[in-house]
Amino acid sequence: MSAPLLFHFDAGTLVLTGDADLLQALPNVLLDPRTNAYRAEARHYRAIVEALRQQKIDFTDAARDYQPLVCKLLDPRTPFPHQKEAMTTWWNGGGRGVVVLPTGTGKTFVALLAIAHVGRPTLVITPTIPLMNQWYGELLKAFAACGVAKEAATPQGAVGLLGGGYYDFQPLTVTTYDSAYIHLERWGNKFGLIVFDECHHLPSPSYQFAAVGAIAPYRLGLTATPERADGREAIYPELIGPIVYRREIKQLAGDFLAEYRVVRIDVELTPEDKDRYTKARTTYRDFVQARGISMGSPQGWQRFIQETCRHPEGRAAFQAYREQKRLSVAAPAKINLLDELLHRHALDRSIIFTYDNASVYQIARRFLVPAITHQTKTRERQVILERFHKGEYNVVVTSQVLNEGVDVPAANVGIILSGTGSVREHVQRLGRLLRKLGDKQALLYEVVTRDTAEEYTSERRRQHDAYG
Repeated sequence: MSAPLLFHFDAGTLVLTGDADLLQALPNVLLDPRTNAYRAEARHYRAIVEALRQQKIDFTDAARDYQPLVCKLLDPRTPFPHQKEAMTTWWNGGGRGVVVLPTGTGKTFVALLAIAHVGRPTLVITPTIPLMNQWYGELLKAFAACGVAKEAATPQGAVGLLGGGYYDFQPLTVTTYDSAYIHLERWGNKFGLIVFDECHHLPSPSYQFAAVGAIAPYRLGLTATPERADGREAIYPELIGPIVYRREIKQLAGDFLAEYRVVRIDVELTPEDKDRYTKARTTYRDFVQARGISMGSPQGWQRFIQETCRHPEGRAAFQAYREQKRLSVAAPAKINLLDELLHRHALDRSIIFTYDNASVYQIARRFLVPAITHQTKTRERQVILERFHKGEYNVVVTSQVLNEGVDVPAANVGIILSGTGSVREHVQRLGRLLRKLGDKQALLYEVVTRDTAEEYTSERRRQHDAYG
């Protein structure tokens, strides 16, 4: 009689014991020569269990460290059609996959519907501490009673936090990608469903281990912008599942998002700045071309930095790059135009977006408006946004920290003074303005310095049907 088949969780993998011929026939199971044991990445847990059940092979599952969960969703909202469709399509696809919805259309509520439907302990993974705290509040409100099946539900809920100074695992737990990766060995077999919020972060070389090393058979990815500059969205199917549902801004604008307009305004460099820009741009471009560097490729910037460190003229090329960048993104004409726009929209709620923190602080001092950067403490950021929502502040200036995961429904005017060529960044910035609030009409200004590389950057980042 062959040895009984047994598997257990070990540091992000499954270790299997039993008949060697049987183990070799299971999906994604390989012999680990280091320990002479059969092993599979934990993400293959579902495929292995399904194969054993289909073949009617008895086995002992010592890997799973969770039980079904009773979670009654107390949120009184009726799902919008696209939310119901998204959840249903995801579930019909096996409870695996990515849902793509614009900012402000209720991706979080789709996840709450999924958590209640699946009935398994759930880990929500977010990119930042503020988002982690935001999700914590949403889960507490949505699931005031949540307990293990056949046991009395706990009246205060059961929501844990992992990260930001907290280390508390509960049937419903929220964490960040950083903490999920660091503590994978401790949680990888404790959850049946993982929600990857802003899942475009997941395919990075380290973060992806949060998916590879977890047994969770159910997986839901949420994002408004699934594409990545490095093309690694191609690995969503193996980490989460394929894109199962997608709706774009234009499909939902009006009914579920605010109506909006996008206006591009060009400004000119002064003759002196234009001369300095041309000289700096020529020095930078000559160096790049001489070294055969393609700055449009995913490795372009890294190669440029490496080459500037290896060659005597590299320092001058790097300084020239910074000079031409500074002149285009911080042209004096932009500040003059900003003054005009802020007067024009004095009664509106405006968010000013810039490329760098230096510009943020310059604008904050010039116009006496609150600034939010990565250096702004969480509590201070929350106070600024609350006062902005109440109308105590009419203007906020920021660099990139408000690009995703922040709810500012009162904002109806956005002014992009500078930014990257990323389509994702541009769509996220537009998304800050589109949350429905009464009959709000949103307006996004894009300010571009004429006859500079900003014109090319503008064309790149507008390659989305929201700008068609």
